[in-house]
Amino acid sequence: MILPVLKVTLTPLLIAVATLAARRWGPAVGGWIAGLPLTSGPVSVFLAVEQAPAFAARAACGTLLGLIAVACFCVAYARSAKSSAWVGPTTLGLGFYSLITWAVSLSSFGLLVSTLLVLPVLGVALMALGVPALVGPSVPAPRWDLPVRMATATAMVLLITGAASVMGPKWSGLLSPFPVFACVMAIFSQKSGGSGAAHRLLRGVILGSFAFASFFIVVGLLVQRVSLVFAYALATGVALSVNGFLLAVLLRMRDERRTTA
Repeated sequence: MILPVLKVTLTPLLIAVATLAARRWGPAVGGWIAGLPLTSGPVSVFLAVEQAPAFAARAACGTLLGLIAVACFCVAYARSAKSSAWVGPTTLGLGFYSLITWAVSLSSFGLLVSTLLVLPVLGVALMALGVPALVGPSVPAPRWDLPVRMATATAMVLLITGAASVMGPKWSGLLSPFPVFACVMAIFSQKSGGSGAAHRLLRGVILGSFAFASFFIVVGLLVQRVSLVFAYALATGVALSVNGFLLAVLLRMRDERRTTA
């Protein structure tokens, strides 16, 4: 009885907090928040409880590989947004995401190889994006934006956890980082602040993905060896520490650019 209640309350609550924070501090911080495992984290917990820790550990490897596809989405969207309205970048970004997800699904990698693959890809993606231009104030998001994000997040959690026994750990992990929030936020950022705003947001998503990856590295290492509470508490602490460090760097870079502008 407790798990169904958590599925429909925990994730939308996290999304609501993240969305309000993003509106308060701008697209770059919004992207940084969107890069956190706000959907994949709860999915992993539910998989560990419902399908067993071994299932969650194998799914964590798939989730790490799924971040490669997310990084490709971010680069494809940001690069194409400079010369096209949001429809073109969205189509191209999701196309790259789908192609890369299918490609990595053809192989089976353990936690070490998955980690050694995803971290360099995130670094290369950051370099490919480069430093975005400063953007001006954006237009406020519509009122229906937050409820849609919360409903979509809940639907993703219910879909993946409900179909996990059919999809198996690999696909349950691969699909959990689907960039639904990055996509929605990029569209709104581009429509309200131009391609520069979308660029800043997606760069933040990739920065946040390092914390995302650290969460699932810890889960993959510990979820079968220690209690679930300890494993996920430590994973959350490590992810928040990594993200806190990256946020400090992000804000410092923003202040330096404003000073020299």
